[in-house]
Amino acid sequence: MFTNLTRRATKRTTNHLLNTAALVLASATLAQAQGGLNAGKQGIQDATTAITGYFDPATLLIYAIAAVAGLIGGFKVFSKWQSGDQDTQKSAMGWFGSCIFLAVVATVLRAFFL
Repeated sequence: MFTNLTRRATKRTTNHLLNTAALVLASATLAQAQGGLNAGKQGIQDATTAITGYFDPATLLIYAIAAVAGLIGGFKVFSKWQSGDQDTQKSAMGWFGSCIFLAVVATVLRAFFL
């Protein structure tokens, strides 16, 4: 019984080693087939160009989200103020703080990445 279990464990370990060796060999072959350093450099430049192309619309989208949040926040603060709630100042600081945060994040990201 014990030798049967040992034989199965040895066979399983051998199969794992063969699969790992085949995977390493295949990945090394694929890595050499990619075209070398110049193809990698060109790929990085293409990705950089694509990302910078999407950056301006993304910045405008963040500004638009900040504007919508400001309008919604202004309406909510105004309705709280009209109803006489005591925590109007706290609500105003939260909403307008989020708008300022979004505007600053968009500006800082634009200055940092472009």
